Amino acid sequence: MSRRKIAIKRIINPDPIYNSRLISMLTARILKHGKKGLAQKIIYQALDIIQEKTSNNPLQTLEQAIRNATPLVEVKARRVGGSTYQVPIEVRAYRGTNLALKWLTKFSVERSGKSMSIKLANEIIDASNEIGNTIRKREETHRMAEANKAFAHYRY
Repeated sequence: MSRRKIAIKRIINPDPIYNSRLISMLTARILKHGKKGLAQKIIYQALDIIQEKTSNNPLQTLEQAIRNATPLVEVKARRVGGSTYQVPIEVRAYRGTNLALKWLTKFSVERSGKSMSIKLANEIIDASNEIGNTIRKREETHRMAEANKAFAHYRY
């Protein structure tokens, strides 16, 4: 962490087809080895699969999935007097969205299935219905924060 300058938050450009910043953020999470075109192709195929399976607007389904997966609190390790405490901290909106996207991509990669677009589509559908590994991870994070509520006075 730099002590000199505060990092400037970059402006995220919306994606070309859906004109959504959320899809651009998701593209950045799926991106591997700089192949942005491939990452966008995977996402657009996943959105088409969502359209077929749910017959809803895929962008609304994605937004609902991210809203369901976004954590409200998380724990951060804090050293006080030689011992480390897990201190619960409220999550800001931007970080919460980033965590949700990170979990969505992580658990869609771990899923069993043929292609990444199918796995991503299934994970998004599950998250929008409040089931699946992404939601389980959010619940686990909330449980950790609840269990360590006693250390909340050690906040930064």
